[in-house]
Amino acid sequence: MSLSKRYSQYLPNASNLGYALFLAVNATAVWGGVFPFLPMEIQTQTFVVSFFLAQSLIFAVSYFASTLGVYFLPGPARKFLVWAAGLPYFLGWCCLIAAVYIDDEALKLAIAGGALIGFGSAGFYMAWQRLFASQKPEVGNRDLIMATLFAPIIYFALYIIPIAVTVFLIPLVFMPLFALAILVTSRNTDLNQPMFEDLPREHPGIYLQAIKDYWRSAFCIGAFALSCGVIRSIAVETPEVGANVNIFSMASMFIAGIAFAATWQRKSLQLSVSSAFRVLFPFVISAFVLLPFLGKDYVAPFAGALYALYDCAIILMMIQCAQASRERGINPVFIYGFFGGIVYMLHDVGYIMGIFVGGLSELGLQPLTSIALLSVYLLALVYFIGQGGFKQALSPNRARAERIELIPTAAAPAKRKRPSASAEDKIEGRGYQDRVSKQCALVKKHYKLSDREAEVMELIARGNTVARIAETLLVSENTIRTHSKRIYTKLDIHRKQELADLVDSFDPRALKDEQEGKQEPGAPL
Repeated sequence: MSLSKRYSQYLPNASNLGYALFLAVNATAVWGGVFPFLPMEIQTQTFVVSFFLAQSLIFAVSYFASTLGVYFLPGPARKFLVWAAGLPYFLGWCCLIAAVYIDDEALKLAIAGGALIGFGSAGFYMAWQRLFASQKPEVGNRDLIMATLFAPIIYFALYIIPIAVTVFLIPLVFMPLFALAILVTSRNTDLNQPMFEDLPREHPGIYLQAIKDYWRSAFCIGAFALSCGVIRSIAVETPEVGANVNIFSMASMFIAGIAFAATWQRKSLQLSVSSAFRVLFPFVISAFVLLPFLGKDYVAPFAGALYALYDCAIILMMIQCAQASRERGINPVFIYGFFGGIVYMLHDVGYIMGIFVGGLSELGLQPLTSIALLSVYLLALVYFIGQGGFKQALSPNRARAERIELIPTAAAPAKRKRPSASAEDKIEGRGYQDRVSKQCALVKKHYKLSDREAEVMELIARGNTVARIAETLLVSENTIRTHSKRIYTKLDIHRKQELADLVDSFDPRALKDEQEGKQEPGAPL
């Protein structure tokens, strides 16, 4: 890959720029706790609380409804129904604009606007997730990460435009632009992929297994969402603080986007959301304990850091859901709706509890609030230690379904560490059954196959039929056929016999040679 082609991956395209514009515009209405482009005089506490409560509840409910809808009515899910998201989103912004001019109906318009924008933004998120999931992993992940990097730039650029103009540009110009980006990019989507052709009620066990495998990750991300919900309730009480929360949050998103992009290009990653949550959790709750003591000046930077973690968690959620859709052949809206429903409902819980506790603080119960925070801290810390602490959280022996893969696209292979002395028996923490198992591991490393592709490849190499492999991995036969095509393309082969010959050409002794520095890692004979 030439240098110019390598860096062209970082350039905007219709997919990542459209999603970035959506994130930036969405941040002006559903972010930290303020509308930066609406007059401050209409942003009373009642107005803002009513809007965010309606928006948040409808947003979360829309995710759960999408999951059920896809399961019982999979046909409509094959289409990108952009108008179904765009129309309510447009009307929601019209309600907010109308509230500026119709004082007597401002509260009703705030509630209606919140509900419509909540429904519309959930619909757009679903459409983007379907798009990223339908693409090749390296393409979908790249566009998602780069969009997160571009979004803050667009958000801050909006401040250049006069406020009175920006509020009209959002529904009339910006929303049609990112809706058009979805439509243009989705024209290349292959709707014949198993994830779109699948009929969930024909094999409910596959979907039930997906829920069992991923609910823990969803609740871990939901814990960060709950924390952000509490912070939002604090920001809503003081619009000036909310404005700073928005700025710190978007700046943190920019830093997180750079970190993701740089890391992803340099090396392959395997992450566990639940492990990351256990590592970060004591630091987050410790930071919350400091909140009553450091006051409002501490809120904005703390919220910015918290939203940075939340942004990273949301990126990982979308990548993990897309990976689950590709590997298991399940509809991307189903798994993403399940994840999002849990995450955003916990956000609502944090928001409502934050408003309630804030009300008690106004009655002079601040000491009780501090005691409650301290109690939560101690209980959570004991729970963390009881679960094995950092040692258990960082253990490599985690459930495979929780691991997220980001495979680099750079031409030069990443530098590999030499295996340990037990390299002939283990590599990357995995044990091997026999010679074929070791050979398949070498093929995986050499051709940069994903974990699921390596599983399918090994089962094919052992002579299993498509039906047998599907039964073993709890996926549909169409999904296995799709994996087989991708494997054959990456290995540049066309038949099972060629696969068997290729696997046999990799000598397990190469693991030992690699350790001793005698042979390029994973090279065939």
